[in-house]
Amino acid sequence: MKIIVIGSGYVGLVTAACFSEVGLDVWCMDTDETKIAKLNAGGCPIYEPALPELLARNAAAGRLHFTTSLEDSLEGADVAFIAVGTPEGEDGSADLSYVCNAARSVGRVMKGDLVVVVKSTVPVGTCAGVEAIVREELEARRVSFAFDVVSNPEFLKEGHAVNDFMMPDRVIIGVESDRARTIMSELYRPFMMTGDRILFMDRASSELTKYTANAMLATRISFMNDIANLCEHVGASVDMVRKGIGMDHRIGPKFLYAGCGYGGSCFPKDVKALIATAAGYGCDMEVLQAVERVNARQKTVLFRKISRHFGDTLRGRTIAVWGLAFKPGTDDMREAPSLVLIDALLKAGCAVRVFDPVAMEKGRALLGDSVYFAPGMYEAASGADALAVVTEWKEFRLPDWKKLHAAMKSPVIFDGRNIYREESLNNAGFTGYRIG
Repeated sequence: MKIIVIGSGYVGLVTAACFSEVGLDVWCMDTDETKIAKLNAGGCPIYEPALPELLARNAAAGRLHFTTSLEDSLEGADVAFIAVGTPEGEDGSADLSYVCNAARSVGRVMKGDLVVVVKSTVPVGTCAGVEAIVREELEARRVSFAFDVVSNPEFLKEGHAVNDFMMPDRVIIGVESDRARTIMSELYRPFMMTGDRILFMDRASSELTKYTANAMLATRISFMNDIANLCEHVGASVDMVRKGIGMDHRIGPKFLYAGCGYGGSCFPKDVKALIATAAGYGCDMEVLQAVERVNARQKTVLFRKISRHFGDTLRGRTIAVWGLAFKPGTDDMREAPSLVLIDALLKAGCAVRVFDPVAMEKGRALLGDSVYFAPGMYEAASGADALAVVTEWKEFRLPDWKKLHAAMKSPVIFDGRNIYREESLNNAGFTGYRIG
């Protein structure tokens, strides 16, 4: 079976690499000539563990190809995945222009029967719209091919994407025909050797499932951040509360960690898009609106704690920041809490020294020379009046406390991810502030 993946971003590259790994002939197409040239030269344009090796191995084996030509790559293809971006529009809704353009291009050049799979995160009704676009283009060409449009949302966690694809906990597929169901079943069969985890449904339900999953996880995070703030007021421990409720099998332990807010390319965008979708149907998503407000407030929690500690006299102080990426395992800084904190510190007149294991290049592109990019974590802390830990990278979990203490001007740590025990900080001679 030959497949084409339109889009060489995060989802597209992982999809292409993993399908080629199980023996399929895969073509990854993108209009970005620079990106395709880099891929053909053996590079990887994004940071994702295990992905560069996967790309290199399958390209060398002749199973994975990169091209800017949609027409050439569609020759003989059985399935075409649309894996392009759906960025946030001005009103919070998903911008579907890239999806629609991809659909129109497919309709203009497809040369035979095809299953078109929408992999991008899209609102309800998008697949129906893609179907209409492809049909319109075929009619304009006065040709007739059998085609189906399928919804197949991704559930990939940045930093674990390859494993998530190769060993999925579920594969959601929205289909409208037996033909599409049969083809998609065969396509995903190599990933189901230990048990069938494919769930077929209608397209609208599939599209909504993706948004609902991300919105639910975002809700759990914001809820626990609300509880953490209450804990601080009443003298309770959010860690104990988290463990207590997590032992309830109806709740479970995941996504219950308090912190300085969520970011990334999915949760903020998808929550807004779901709110906008609902508004289009006259529905008011009050819970999700509150989730947004809580998260926006939580991204300011570290700055508020820093301000209170120093008595609002921040001008001229040096603050170290460990972690730029919105979470460990990625260099993605989209909607990252670090950006909110750094912006507030700079406006308050602070000098900011930063370090991240993998996101320094992205950080330089976003922050320029407004902060000092340190070569290491201890260099970032050198001469600092305080340290803010924003991303829970593993190398931050157990630092050399003596070395850190000696490097800092004053031993104060603001732990935005609750990775340090209060006892450990006190024993090492630090004043520590946690979330909750």
